[in-house]
Amino acid sequence: MPKADKPKILVVNDDANSLFALTSLLAQWAEQESYEVVAARSGEEALRQVLTHDFAVILLDVNMPGMDGFETAEAIHQRPRSADIPIIFITAFVADELDRLKAYQQGAVDFLFTPVIPQVLFAKIAVFVTLAMKNEELKKQARQLSQRTTDLIASNERLMREIEERKTAERQNHAKDEFLAMLGHELRNPLSAISSAASLIGLPGVSVEAVGRAKQIIQRQSGHLGRIVDDLLDLSRAMSGKILLNRAPLDLAALAASCLDTYRTTGRSAGYDITLAAEPCWVEGDATRLEQILNNLLDNALKYTQPGGQIEVTAEVEDEDVVLSLHDSGVGIAPELLPHVFDVFVQGTSTLDRAQGGLGIGLALVRRLVELHGGSVTAHSDGGGGEGSTFVIRLPRTERLPVAKDCDMDSLQQGKPAVLLIEDNEDGREMMSMMLSCYGYQVHHAADGLQGLAVAASARPDVALVDIGLPGIDGYEVARRLRANPATRQIRLIALTGYGLAEDQRRVLDAGFDMHLVKPVDIDNLMLAIGGAPSAAEAAPPAPAAVPASAPATASAGH
Repeated sequence: MPKADKPKILVVNDDANSLFALTSLLAQWAEQESYEVVAARSGEEALRQVLTHDFAVILLDVNMPGMDGFETAEAIHQRPRSADIPIIFITAFVADELDRLKAYQQGAVDFLFTPVIPQVLFAKIAVFVTLAMKNEELKKQARQLSQRTTDLIASNERLMREIEERKTAERQNHAKDEFLAMLGHELRNPLSAISSAASLIGLPGVSVEAVGRAKQIIQRQSGHLGRIVDDLLDLSRAMSGKILLNRAPLDLAALAASCLDTYRTTGRSAGYDITLAAEPCWVEGDATRLEQILNNLLDNALKYTQPGGQIEVTAEVEDEDVVLSLHDSGVGIAPELLPHVFDVFVQGTSTLDRAQGGLGIGLALVRRLVELHGGSVTAHSDGGGGEGSTFVIRLPRTERLPVAKDCDMDSLQQGKPAVLLIEDNEDGREMMSMMLSCYGYQVHHAADGLQGLAVAASARPDVALVDIGLPGIDGYEVARRLRANPATRQIRLIALTGYGLAEDQRRVLDAGFDMHLVKPVDIDNLMLAIGGAPSAAEAAPPAPAAVPASAPATASAGH
């Protein structure tokens, strides 16, 4: 056993000769029995030693000046750490019964009378040293067992975490598999309708009415495809924290009323009883994103409510919050699904026909957008047996904004600027040129960046619609070269791109563009963007420096 682990014996005696004799006698057996001997010449010194070391046994002289043996024993056993140290009293006098009783009351385990018989001393000491060693061994085993138990508990916790992580991964993989299947279904349906409608238009003998109907189907299904792509990209940006909000004070009640009017106008709410009860509720938020939140909640309610059902929307102020609530009379939410309705790709029970459609990402996007506004969203339902469901959004309230005058849009319609379209996709270029021509614009077009620069230099258009992903030189380089040329620097440059992140907008504006539009471009937004440029006849002489970039237009996301 290492020296540091050897049991220690404390010998306490005020008489130097007696102390030397006892310690010397004990030292003869110290190596054999593997213990150490510590000496103290008073009760006070003994207490100091007890504060420093643990002892297997204490040999304590009874008759000492100052603090005698009984007082010393009492003081030693008052300390919890040393309360169990066995004490053998040593005395030159034969102790009577009262002295023995007093000694035992102070924690004595035995008496030794001087002169001490070596064999008796050895026998008694050996017992306590052996006990101390066994006790230390038991403590060591207990520590090892405790450590082993701790290790096993930690291993079990790791194993349980791994099992749970594996189950979560399996659930996520299953959800992703289902999502991919749903995505394929959701994409094929509108693509099939578009393909059929396009084929119908080209058939001989088709009536004008059928052609018109086919065009409406193409427009509607194209919009549906655009919304699917928008949802996917919005969710990706929201989950990665790349959505930047365009915050401004707005009335949430007015926004809700506008959304419901759009649903009624487009026929999306036909067959449902939708009511709105709202008071002016001002929040600081992004109007586009808040409208997206409400649209997703309405779409979810329509999806799980049978025609003829009721949908109630309310908006009110509660203390420092604005509370928007949407309640439907639909199928409701099953208890096991309720905690997960805002998770990605989670949907209620779906059937093979997928009549309701959807990707299961709308509510996940709702939660993230609400959180970006500093609010919270919760779902409530009494079950999935037709009890309906309620979604409640809480947003921080703000002060009402004074009503500003509407912009005079007539000034944007006073001229027809000449337009240059630089687009490498032949079908896209042809359709955009035809559409702009139908609106009365003179259109020049180019299939790549270098050709676009040449056309711009010769035709001197008022507006250039430039695709970013061009062969040869990209749209950024086209913009930089147009701005560097005094003959073309006054052209209004509008970027057309499938990338709609905030950094994409910054890169577009840094390259010299005036505006950033995301494909597919809404025709109204495009007409507004083009109409903001003066015609060649009205244009002022080119400035000596580049035209400063204006604020980017709001456009739906695409890729």
